[in-house]
Amino acid sequence: MSEWLRASYSWITSELLTHLGFLLALVFLANLLRQRRSPSSTIAWLVTILLMPYVGVPLYVMFGGRKMNPMARRKQRIYHRSPGMVAPGSAGEGTERLLAASGVPPARPGNRFRLVVDGCDAYDQVVRLIDQARATIHITTYILGGDPGSQAVIEHLSRRAGEGVAVRLLIDDVGSWRLRRRSLAHLVEAGAQVAYFMPVLHVPFRGRANLRNHRKLIVVDGRIAMTGGMNLAWPYMGPPSATTLWRDIAAVVEGPAVADLEAVFASDWKFTTGAEPEPAGEPAAAAPESPPGGDAAVVQVVASGPDVAGDPLYESLLALIFSARQRIWIVTPYFVPDEMLARALSLAARRGVDVCVIVPVRSNHPSADLARASYLRDLHNAGGRVLLYTPVMLHAKVVVFDNQLAVLGSANMDMRSLFLNYEVALFVWSRPQVEEVSRWVAGLATQSQRELPAPGWPLEIAENVVRLLSPLL
Repeated sequence: MSEWLRASYSWITSELLTHLGFLLALVFLANLLRQRRSPSSTIAWLVTILLMPYVGVPLYVMFGGRKMNPMARRKQRIYHRSPGMVAPGSAGEGTERLLAASGVPPARPGNRFRLVVDGCDAYDQVVRLIDQARATIHITTYILGGDPGSQAVIEHLSRRAGEGVAVRLLIDDVGSWRLRRRSLAHLVEAGAQVAYFMPVLHVPFRGRANLRNHRKLIVVDGRIAMTGGMNLAWPYMGPPSATTLWRDIAAVVEGPAVADLEAVFASDWKFTTGAEPEPAGEPAAAAPESPPGGDAAVVQVVASGPDVAGDPLYESLLALIFSARQRIWIVTPYFVPDEMLARALSLAARRGVDVCVIVPVRSNHPSADLARASYLRDLHNAGGRVLLYTPVMLHAKVVVFDNQLAVLGSANMDMRSLFLNYEVALFVWSRPQVEEVSRWVAGLATQSQRELPAPGWPLEIAENVVRLLSPLL
C-alpha cells in the first residue's frame, strides 16, 4: 500500500502539477493578451509567466488586475466622460480640453492655497483641521501609522467623534497592514466610522493586492481640504518631537476646488462601505470670499485610477511634456516611467527644454532605485539634469511646466501610480502659486548632488533586468 501511495504522490507532483501549471499559464497568458496593456507591461508579465510559471501565475492572480478587474468595474466612475467645454483663452486650454474628455472637472478659480513643506507643519495642520471641524471630517490615507504622532491624531479624531462630529476614516488595507485594528477600537467606540479599502483577505481576491487606494485626503466640513503625498504616519509627518522626518509636500486648499476633492472621497467611501457619506450636524458654512487679486489660486482636481475613464493624469503629463517650451521640473521618490514617457522627456531635453529630475540619492525601495538607473542615465545623456537629493529621503511628488502649471499630489512618476493605483493630484494654474512651488523645487536642487555614478558591467546588467520587469514593481 505504501508503494502505491508513493507512486501516486510522485505522479501528482511530477506529472499532474506540471500539466496543471502549464494549463494555468496558457489561460493567464490568453487573458493577458486580451487586455489593453502597455507593451512593456505585457512583455514583463509574459516573461515572468513563461520562464517562472510557478511564481508568475500566483503573482498574476494577486497583482495582475487593472481596469479589466471585476472589483474595479464595480466601483462607480468618479467622472462622467464628456467632451467638456473650456473657456476660450483659459490657462492650459489644450490640457483642460484633454482632461475634460475624461470628465475631469474644470479648473476652479478663487481658492486659498497654502503649501505645506515640513512634516511638523503638516502634523500641526492636520490637528488644527480636526479641532476646527464643526460637522464632518473625511480622511483617506494609504498608511496610518502606529507611532505616537499617529496615535495622537487618532485621539483627536476620537474626541471630535465623541462631540458629535461625523468622522469617516478610509484606510488602504495593504498600505496600513501593520496597523493593529484594535488600536482604532477607541475611535470606533467614540462614534467614528472606519473602513478598509479593498481588503486583501477576501474571496474572490483576484487583483485586490494590486489595485490600491494611494490617495491622501483630509476634507473638513466640505469647506477646507489638505492633500498631497504625506501619509498619516512617521516618517511623513509628526509632532515637533519627531526626528528624521522625510522631505515631503502637501497643500491646504479652501474654496471651490474642495467640492471636487470631497467628491473623490465620497466615491471611494461609497465603494468601500456601500453608503453615501451623508453630512452630520449643522451644514458647513459657505466658503469665504475669494482672496484678493493675485493671491487667488486656480486649482483643478484630477483623480486617476481604475475608477476614471482613460488615464487622464498620465495622458495630460505626456501632452504637457511635448508642449513645454522652457522647463519641466520633476520631483519624485521613484522614477520608473514607461517607455513613451521616458522618450518624451529625452526629446524635450534634446530640443532645449530644461528637463530636471530630482530623486533621493537612495530611496526606501532598492528595487525601484535599480529600475530607475537606466532611465535617469538615458535622460542625462540626452541633456537633462539628474539631481540626487542627499539630506534625507525625498518623498514629494511635484511637476512644474514652464511658468504655467504646477502639479502636486499622491502619484509617483512610476507605472504603478500612473496606471494601477487610485491617485489624486492638484493642477495649479495660477502664476503666483506656480512660482512658489518652483522656488521650493529650486531649494531642493541646491541640496542635491549632480554626479550620476557610472555602473560597472554587473550592476548595469542587473539594472537592465530590473528595467525589463519594472512594470511589475
